[in-house]
Formats: sequence, C-alpha cells, structure tokens
Amino acid sequence: MLPLLEGVRVIEVGAVVLGPYAGQILADLGAEVIKVEPLEGDIARHAHPQGPGGGALFVNNNRNKRMLALDLKKPEGRAALARLVESADVLFHNMRLDASERLGLGYEQVIAINPNIVHCAATGFGRGGQYRDRPAFDDIIQAASGLAGLAALQNGTPAFAPTIVADKVAALHVVYGIVSALFARERGRPGPFRVEVPMFEVMVAFLMNEHLSGATFANNGVPGYPRLLSPDRRPFRTADGWIAVLPYTEPQWRRFLAAIGRAEVCEEAWFKSPAERQAHIGDLYAIVAASLEARGTDAWIEALEAIDIPCSRVSMPLELLDDPHLKEIGFFDVPEGFPVARMILQPVRFTGIPQNPDTPPHALGEDSRAVLLGCGYDDAAIDALVAAGVVAV
Repeated sequence: MLPLLEGVRVIEVGAVVLGPYAGQILADLGAEVIKVEPLEGDIARHAHPQGPGGGALFVNNNRNKRMLALDLKKPEGRAALARLVESADVLFHNMRLDASERLGLGYEQVIAINPNIVHCAATGFGRGGQYRDRPAFDDIIQAASGLAGLAALQNGTPAFAPTIVADKVAALHVVYGIVSALFARERGRPGPFRVEVPMFEVMVAFLMNEHLSGATFANNGVPGYPRLLSPDRRPFRTADGWIAVLPYTEPQWRRFLAAIGRAEVCEEAWFKSPAERQAHIGDLYAIVAASLEARGTDAWIEALEAIDIPCSRVSMPLELLDDPHLKEIGFFDVPEGFPVARMILQPVRFTGIPQNPDTPPHALGEDSRAVLLGCGYDDAAIDALVAAGVVAV
C-alpha cells in the first residue's frame, strides 16, 4: 500500500467487481476506504470458489479496506451513513440511480450533507439518455456496447469476451475520475464535484477508439478497423502449440517473409503501400498461418526474436502462475498475513516511495464499531443499532 492518497477518506458502496475493484485501487494508493456492505455482505463474499476470507472474487478486490456492515434500507442506517459522509472526501457507488436515491446515496442528498465531497456514480447507462434506468451487468454492457458484436464481424457469431471487461474498464474510469476531482479540489477549484461513470458510454468510447474508423471522416463511413476484424487475425498453430506473431511495419514484414522463404511477396505491387498492405492483411496472415506449423513454438520464438519480430507464445491462465517474468517481479507474491496462496498485487509501480504493509480483506462488519465510534456514536448507541438489525459487528 502506497501513501500517495494518505489522508483521503473514501466511502465505497460497491458490490461484486466494478465498485470493489475501483475501491481497492484507491486503497492501494493509500486512501482510507470504508466499504459499506449490506448485513448479508457483498454477494462476492459468497461466490465460488470459497477459501479463507471468502470467495476468490471478493479476496481479489477488497484488500486494504475497512468494512462497515449497515442496512441502508432503514432510517437509522441512512442516518449513520450521513454522519460518515460529513467527514468523507469521496463517496462512490455502482448501482442504479433510483436505487441509490432510495438509500440516501444520490448526488443531491450527499452534497446537502457535505458540499465539498466528490460524489461518483458508476451506473449502467448515463442519466441523460433513455436507457438511464436499465439494469446493467457485464454481459449486458458487452452486448449493448458492440463488444460482443465485434466477434460477429470477424467470424459471423457474436461472443462475449471471457473476462469481466466492462466492469473493470469502468472501474479504471472511476479511479481517474475521482483522482482528477480530488486534484482539482486541492488546487482550489470550488465544488460541488459530481463524477458520472456510465458503463455503456465508457465501453462504446473504449471500443470505438479504433473501430470508429471510416465513420470518422464521412457520414456514410463504415465503422470497423480492418486488421483487427480479419478472421485470419488469430493465434497461429505451431508444430507443438500456439504462437502470436505480429509483423507490423514494412521492414518487419520484409524480415519475416525472408525468414520463412516468401521474400517474393515483397515484390507484389500492393506491398509497398501501407493502405494496400492493410487491404491485403488477410492474405498476409494466411501466409503466416501456413508457415508456422513447420517448427515448434520455442524454435519460432528464438528465430523471430533474433530478427526483432514481435511474438509471444500463447499462455494459458494456468501457465501464468509459473511464468518466469511474473515470478521475477513477484507478481503473485503474498504479503505477510494474507491467508491465500497467491495475490494479484498492484501492477503500477512507483519508485522512491516507501510501501506500507497491505492488509487482507476484513470479515463482514469487522470495522463497524470502530468506524461508528469515529462518527460520534458511543458503544451503547452502537449496541442498540446492532440489536435493531441496523448494523452488524
């Protein structure tokens, strides 16, 4: 844990991946992140597979936080949240806007308590459009944003990416949105600070960065980046496995084609023009595919690295656990006190900044009493809230 955001208090009302992943990054950077959970806990706590500390999805998204279990459906729970908001720098949630307002998390409700707070809502769809009230999960956003449809442009069948990509990309936008607002506040810009991160718009922007393509310059232009949509753009089979190979520039293509004995392709009329080479990318990828089955993966990597052609073996997730590079940098190393075999540590490295010890995810309600004591409640009042089913400790 780095002390970069030391002194910043963040209230995270997040569940599953989007909110917790963003909260963990802020906590890794040194913010005091107080995660507010319902009394039954974030559903990721109970996800399969289970181990010490809860489900793997929960363990991998909730380190370095304090845990407050609070029933926001009850007036006493919302009153406790309001006290916490008074001392907070940031509040963010990932739920539908109507639900957030019912629980006292809406923008107007929060800034009425603390006008200087940064309020961030990560929603499925932006509040200014007709989709604003639709429920959103990762698969829904992959479908709506065009990500699933890209696979259809490539091979005829829509497909979901086998990762929770929309949640995680949106979480990164939450982090930079919050940090940017905090920076502006530190520079003296007056609030209020309202940050909105709609997953749908985030993913459309993320995908159309390159795929807006021909529609960038012409009203009747067609979206789609041809090289990425070529059905021949894929990992290639070798004699004993799979490899990714990407000659990209003309010199790289010339070196690669010479290495596989196909130098005559360089004499084709279209080869010297980047635009024409792009139009023939399927032909070039077909040549790559036909050539690589002659040798094993290790032999190809040695040969291609010798002539500076970008390449990589295709790693399966299981193989990453023993990847030599990841072992050398301690990527999966477990901090002291964590009851797990491996952890995914913060990948962004900062030089010259001392690191504080990381803390494992806490039990449900583990910090409820301490957090509420810090908000002005005494032990008797907290015990009454526990007895009333408003707080879990």
